Amino acid sequence: MTIFGLGNPGPRYAHTRHNVGFLVVDTIAHRLGIRFHHLPGSLVGRTVIDTRPLTLVKPLLFMNNSGVVVKEHLARNPDHFLVVVDDIALPFGTLRLRPKGSDGGHKGLASIIFHLETDNFPRLRIGIGSPDGVETAEYVLSPWTDEETRQLPEVLNRAAEACLFVLKHGLEMAMNRFNTSTRNSTVPPTERMVSQ
Repeated sequence: MTIFGLGNPGPRYAHTRHNVGFLVVDTIAHRLGIRFHHLPGSLVGRTVIDTRPLTLVKPLLFMNNSGVVVKEHLARNPDHFLVVVDDIALPFGTLRLRPKGSDGGHKGLASIIFHLETDNFPRLRIGIGSPDGVETAEYVLSPWTDEETRQLPEVLNRAAEACLFVLKHGLEMAMNRFNTSTRNSTVPPTERMVSQ
């Protein structure tokens, strides 16, 4: 399976809400000891978990061009995949796994749908809260609040756990387990997975 974590490259965007896809992939990489390699247009890391190949990809052509990287990567490396993105329609920390769907106004998802010519692919949406009167573009590119920063590690760990659960048990079981009504819902940890 390939996991595409969406975000914008560079230190200017590193700690913004729009980069939560990057942060989830980084969390998985840290947990499994995966090192990224710089390829044209992306950072890619690979490992094997219980005989299941796992590839992590961070597109580097900016959010609005995510589809270019996804299409080119899949053309070279056909695989089942999961896209990890932020979502302003969900409360902060809420996880939603979906097998397909529209872009919901998300420019990264829109780019992937355009370039793949389908919206029939799974995605993990991570709630970043709503703008509350602030322009959407300004909000998603703004840094986390102090309170969000304190809670972010827990959110990232749960999102990483959801991604790895999809790899091991499939999307449907993961949806039943991780699509919580609130971010504080208790989700039992999966078995520890060791990089091989």
